[in-house]
Amino acid sequence: MSIEQWNTEFGISGQLRFIEGVGGLPFVEISNENATATVSVYAGQLLSYLPADEAADLFFLSEHAYYQPGKAIKGGAPVCWPWFGPDPEEHGRPAHGFVRNRQWNVISTAASSAGETKLTLGLMDTDETREIWPKSFELQLEITVGASLTLELITRNRGDQAFTITQALHSYFKVGDISQVQVLGLEGDSYLDKVNGGAEKKQSGAVTIAGEVDRIYTDVQLEQVINDGALGRRIHIASSGSRTAVVWNPWSEICTNMADLADDAYQQFICVETANAAEDVVEIQPGSEHRMLASYTVQRG
Repeated sequence: MSIEQWNTEFGISGQLRFIEGVGGLPFVEISNENATATVSVYAGQLLSYLPADEAADLFFLSEHAYYQPGKAIKGGAPVCWPWFGPDPEEHGRPAHGFVRNRQWNVISTAASSAGETKLTLGLMDTDETREIWPKSFELQLEITVGASLTLELITRNRGDQAFTITQALHSYFKVGDISQVQVLGLEGDSYLDKVNGGAEKKQSGAVTIAGEVDRIYTDVQLEQVINDGALGRRIHIASSGSRTAVVWNPWSEICTNMADLADDAYQQFICVETANAAEDVVEIQPGSEHRMLASYTVQRG
C-alpha cells in the first residue's frame, strides 16, 4: 500500500496519519490529548513517545541511525524476533532475528474514549522468511499510545508443528546522564554477565552504569524502574509474558566503534529490555499464541 492508501484506510483525523519519514521510510505520526508518538512501519518499530506533560522523549534515537532497507534503526524500541542475541543454530543468520529490518504491514488503527490511540502492525511468513526460519507464523505488534505507552508482541503459530522462540523489545531509554541512572527492581536477581563470558552473578543493590554492561536477568519481577537523576524522572516498566530483563549500555569503546552511534551516545541512553531470553524459551503449539507485553509510564521526581 502507498502512504495515501494507508491514510485513506487507516488514518484517524487529528490523531493518526502516515507520512514519508527519514530515508523515504513510511512513518506513523500519532497525537492525542495524552501524548505524541512516531512509529516506523519498516521494522515495526516505535521511534518516539512523548507524554503531553514531558519535555524529553521517553526514548533515545541515534542521530546517526540508518534509515534504509536491510538496516536496523538504532534507537526507539526495535523488535528482536524469533531469536534474541546470536543465531541459536549458528547458521550465520543475523543477530536478533530478521524482523527489525523488514517492511511490516498495517493491520488496524483505533481511537478510544479514554484518549488512547492504537496501531497494530504485523508480519506473516513468506517464501523469503521460510528460507531463513522454516516456520509458519503470524507476528503482530500492538502499540497503544496514551498517558502510558503499551507495546504487546503477539506470536501465533500457523503451522502444524510446535516451534520455540526467544525475543525482546530492545528499548533504548533516553537519560540525562548515565552516571546518574539507577535501575531498580532487579535487586537480588541472578543474571548472566555477557561482558564476563556469560558468568552467572547476583545483583547487589540497584543497577548502576560505570562501564560496559550487558546482562540477562532471569526470573525477574514484573516491574523495573529507571531512576533518572539528571532528568528528574522515573520510568516504570511493567511486563507480562516475560521472565527476563536485559540491561545494556555499550560504554565508550564499543560506542566509538559503532557507525550508527555518536561517540558519546552511551551517556544518553540505557536499554532495559522486556524479553524471553537465555533459558526463558517460549514454546508455541500449533494454533496457539504467546503474548509479551511491556507498559511504560513516566513519574516525575
